[in-house]
Amino acid sequence: MTVISMIAFIGILYWAFSSNNKARFEELAQLPQDEENGK
Repeated sequence: MTVISMIAFIGILYWAFSSNNKARFEELAQLPQDEENGK
């Protein structure tokens, strides 16, 4: 069970820090500011 958890954790880290998701995450990070400014 520990090995499966470790593999899942490493997979999530890879997904979160992969360059493919960088643009999407940056766009999502701007949503609270956009809603506050009425965009």
